[in-house]
Amino acid sequence: MNDNRNTILAVILSGLVLIGWQYFFNLPQMEKRRAAEQVQSELAKSVPQAQTAGTPQGGSTPAPTANTPGTEQPNAPIVDREAAITSAPRIKIDTPRLAGSISLRGARIDDLSLVQFRETVDPASPAIVLFAPSGTESPYYAEFGWVPAGGAALKTPDQNTLWQQEGANSLTPTSPVTLKYDNGDGLTFHRTISIDDHYLFAIKDEVTNAGTAPVTLYPFALISRHGAPKVAGYYILHEGLIGYLGDDGLQQYAYKKIDDAAALPNRPNAKGVEFNVTNGWLGITDKYWAAALLPDTNAHLKASYSSSQIGNVRTYQTDYLEDPQTIAAGGTGSANARLFAGAKEASVVGINFPVGGFGGYNKALDLNHFDLLIDWGWFYFITKPMFLALDFFYHLVGNFGLAILLVTVLVKLLFFPLANKSYASMAKMKSVQPQLAALKERYPDDKVKQQQEMMEIYRKEKINPIAGCLPVALQIPVFFSLYKVLFVTIEMRHAPFYGWIKDLSAPDPTNLFTLFGLLHFDPTQLPLFGHYLALGVWPIIMGITMWFQMKLNPTPPDPTQQMIFTWMPLIFTFMLAGFPAGLVIYWAWNNTLSVLQQSIIMRRNGVKVELFDNLKATFASKKAT
Repeated sequence: MNDNRNTILAVILSGLVLIGWQYFFNLPQMEKRRAAEQVQSELAKSVPQAQTAGTPQGGSTPAPTANTPGTEQPNAPIVDREAAITSAPRIKIDTPRLAGSISLRGARIDDLSLVQFRETVDPASPAIVLFAPSGTESPYYAEFGWVPAGGAALKTPDQNTLWQQEGANSLTPTSPVTLKYDNGDGLTFHRTISIDDHYLFAIKDEVTNAGTAPVTLYPFALISRHGAPKVAGYYILHEGLIGYLGDDGLQQYAYKKIDDAAALPNRPNAKGVEFNVTNGWLGITDKYWAAALLPDTNAHLKASYSSSQIGNVRTYQTDYLEDPQTIAAGGTGSANARLFAGAKEASVVGINFPVGGFGGYNKALDLNHFDLLIDWGWFYFITKPMFLALDFFYHLVGNFGLAILLVTVLVKLLFFPLANKSYASMAKMKSVQPQLAALKERYPDDKVKQQQEMMEIYRKEKINPIAGCLPVALQIPVFFSLYKVLFVTIEMRHAPFYGWIKDLSAPDPTNLFTLFGLLHFDPTQLPLFGHYLALGVWPIIMGITMWFQMKLNPTPPDPTQQMIFTWMPLIFTFMLAGFPAGLVIYWAWNNTLSVLQQSIIMRRNGVKVELFDNLKATFASKKAT
């Protein structure tokens, strides 16, 4: 009766694992996709409203903000990207990694594509678009300039200002461009924009006062994004507003979180948070791409994250305002700003190791933890070393899949002493199986006596009954760190292995339930259980290797444990089917190494390796049943 009860309990527990996986993983992802589709539908019915620098409404006290709502009409028709780009004169951006243009109207950096990264694994697919101009479906841009003190009647450049181009006709790493604007009231603005061969823009603003009275201006910079973008929606990944703001440390706000923030003073219809800091940076991050403002590390900033409703579209913004500058009559004031806009490559962002002679912006610019632009997570002390090891082996062998296999071997060597003790204990446990079986016959109706005698045998033979859990427990931090690296680092995006695996960061594209492509339908779209019907070749290989490993271990004396160990390979096969292929390859390879390691240790301890005998007995038992 107890055995039947334990069997039923084991089946129920296995079912709860699958249900929990469905509830906490698959259903939230489906909900995220539905929400993203709804947002895109709303965007198609409305037009984003530009937010620009300008003079806020208020009294005569110097309390400006980095921006106020623009003057564009809400709900105007959306234009396509090319039409928006050609609507104003522009300066071409041409670097090995970036392509796009700067609009002379408003001097915004609002047209940017990442030429080295494509939307799919097909190298002929379109390049990733990062920035888009106002008036398109999803505007996203950076803007810089000056604002006067509150109540001051000074004409400063805004989003409608048409700047004059001076010098070079295109922006390249070797040719900066210069823009000029004369406000007609004695103030002349010059802007010099330069770019390196990675993703860094440097902006130098100068203003000359040819008037008869001093003027007070505040340098500002902002990144504005119209409409909530589609996000991956995983709890282990931050997407949204981000910054490391002096003593306030890392500040991360998801789009929903900033929508629920308190109202901001001096900003109509805006919610958000403000910070008064020195030595900070801030921006907006996606999974693989980001745009961030990098002011001088000694500049004092009034920084903010905000969310505003303009028409039918919500606009998200990070900005800062520096301390005011009073420019005397006949004098000149200047301000420096920097913009990172590109892919979150670890070697470029900065992870304290040089690649190709470049140590990354974090070290080169003496920034404040700019490496945290990549979401390494709470366990960064594990995740970062995992990435460094993978990247090291990648540069040796030229394939991240092979690098994963080599790192697995390295991890096995590091944990060998602990695993060796565990497997030795398991080998001893296998040698006492006849004694444990005799206990059941001696005390068939006395479970307490069985347990007491069993523990006495374990004590006498110096066996740790939970030693079998140690190899799995050792895998957990390695598994998590590898999963994190595969999921968040752009180096793993579209990284191929061999055969059909073209992207190690994506699930195995093959599927058993379509007979690996022979049947032309998508079973994953079936209701209720369709998400379980995605089972590729590598998850099946992983499940088989895990089953082999379970069969190598001694049979647990408890029926419930037996049932759990019997079902575990199948449960893990389906659970890991939707994980990145690189992670499944790691698990399969790790299982294979564990079987070899455990077999050698068992032989050294004089225990017969009964893997094939156990497999034969399993199939014989099923046939008899």
